[in-house]
Amino acid sequence: MSNVKQILSMLRSRAEGDEDQFLAIALQVAAAEARQGRRSSAEQIRSAVEALRSSRNDRAAVHVDIARPRGDLEGLLDLRDPQLRLSDVVLAGSLRKRIERVVLQQEKRSWLREGNRVPSRRLLFAGPPGSGKTMTAEALAGELRLPFLVVRLESLITRYMGETSAKLRLIFNETIGRRGVYLFDEFDAVGGRRTATNDVGEMRRVLNSFLQYMEEPASTDSLILAATNHPDLLDPALQRRFDEVLRFEMPSAEEIKAVIRNHLRPMKYPRIAWKKVITAATGLSQAELARAADEAAKVALLSERNTISTEDLIEQLNARQDMRHIFYGYQEDET
Repeated sequence: MSNVKQILSMLRSRAEGDEDQFLAIALQVAAAEARQGRRSSAEQIRSAVEALRSSRNDRAAVHVDIARPRGDLEGLLDLRDPQLRLSDVVLAGSLRKRIERVVLQQEKRSWLREGNRVPSRRLLFAGPPGSGKTMTAEALAGELRLPFLVVRLESLITRYMGETSAKLRLIFNETIGRRGVYLFDEFDAVGGRRTATNDVGEMRRVLNSFLQYMEEPASTDSLILAATNHPDLLDPALQRRFDEVLRFEMPSAEEIKAVIRNHLRPMKYPRIAWKKVITAATGLSQAELARAADEAAKVALLSERNTISTEDLIEQLNARQDMRHIFYGYQEDET
């Protein structure tokens, strides 16, 4: 028979509305029954769990209000409602496969735990600005139907000794107690090399705290994502703390087409000269391509058209190239 701890854990997870955890504990009970030779009762429990999962997946999706962080966490975590799924994000083939593998492990996490394994949950996204890192983080939350919580670095990092590490402790406690997708964007601000010449002792202590907290087990299997535009600035010790280190690149020709098509829907584009569009789009990020497509759709709608022309797209892509040149050209002039 199951022990008192398992029964109490099941009751707590049910009271908190964490059905995934409730079913995971039920499968742990089934595994214990099987080890004791009671295979019939173990199979009955597994069948009941599968039936519950099937009925849950068959229900119509409804919006569930998720409690926002309160108290000390209110200024540290920004709760966002994920609007994207993985099908909305354009990713290179190998990168998509690795992301989908993480999703599968998270969806089948109770099966893995029954086999004394844990799902991948600590991911590092590295790549140039606008290459889709934040979009992918949001899409992971949407795909797994989990709250998407972004760490507010301006509130996390302070100049008072010990305060940043204490705030970091609060965030990791939340990941342990509340299942969700937690994003540390611009992660090099926290994970910079401890040997950096401009480093101070406080930030070394913060990084040491982060490394320690990353090692702590978490039955909630919350996803902890870190995103950086500058992986070369990160401390090497971080590499072995992450389950996956994923490299994001600027979009290829085919990915440019896919991003633009995704963001033109439901507008029509029957006679697009894609070679010209790709030439105009080369060097732009996913985010810039998405905005250009969106602006082209706005122009068409305000002109009372439901179709997009090649000229519409090229005009907006050129505008994005000009913005990029102004911004980066100014930076180069300053150096």
